[in-house]
Amino acid sequence: TIGGSADLTGSNNTKTADLGIFDPINRKGRYVYYGIREHGMAAAMNGMVLHGGVRPYSGTFMCFTDYARPSMRLSALMQVPVVYVMTHDSIGLGEDGPTHQPVEHLAISRSTPNTWVFRPADLVEVAEAWEMALSTKTTPTVMALSRQNLTPVRLTHTNQNLSAKGAYVLAEATGKRQVILIATGSEVEIAMKAREALEAEGIGTRVVSMPCMELFAAQDEAYRKKVLPAGPVRVAIEAGVRMGWDRWLLGERGKETKADFVGMNSFGASAPADRLYKEFGITAENAVAKAKALL
Repeated sequence: TIGGSADLTGSNNTKTADLGIFDPINRKGRYVYYGIREHGMAAAMNGMVLHGGVRPYSGTFMCFTDYARPSMRLSALMQVPVVYVMTHDSIGLGEDGPTHQPVEHLAISRSTPNTWVFRPADLVEVAEAWEMALSTKTTPTVMALSRQNLTPVRLTHTNQNLSAKGAYVLAEATGKRQVILIATGSEVEIAMKAREALEAEGIGTRVVSMPCMELFAAQDEAYRKKVLPAGPVRVAIEAGVRMGWDRWLLGERGKETKADFVGMNSFGASAPADRLYKEFGITAENAVAKAKALL
């Protein structure tokens, strides 16, 4: 691998101590300081893969995928397995405000053909996403990562890469299953808190972590129906726009009268992350209220 960042190494955390800096003096270095050149960085990584011999990854803020978009599109078009590490992936970045807070960018990335968009919920899902990114020879990967610290949600060991199927049951309902909460990334822990509250009221609630919609869509119908069976209320939770979610909320025997979304329908604002989540209603309490309203 050869890493890099567009002038955001300290924020993206893309450099490890053993990589060494690639520069005119050290041609053996495996880390490139690209400067504020998101488009050029992505184009250079495409070229590296096409040349052969290295697997490049580089980082910037998720919002700045706008600057890298033409080269990211070519990664997908040319079937080049570049890895894009896009951090600060929501309003959770806080005080930098709406210019730096991505709300539509997950939907844009997911709408690009031949692209895997991973939004991992914790360290375990990050490792699983990285394994998948390195396993493909034809598909670029976007790793959408949070700025804020996240509570681990994968607490039971398994040798299986659960993220490889795109979505899986993280927590099962106790008793009759009445609600399914579907979440990604930093909002999975919100879904887990909402489940706890619903279960306390006797409402059986399943939590589905969906780190990669594209891989879940590629699974057979039997697996998809096993994870998202018809019948229960479905509420999706993600700190982005709803676009793209209706496939999992309404499709495959979901119903509009039994589905809702907790997320963003506007640009963000400048404030601490915790306050923003409350102001925009991305909370366990709101997820609980929406689920109960549909029962």
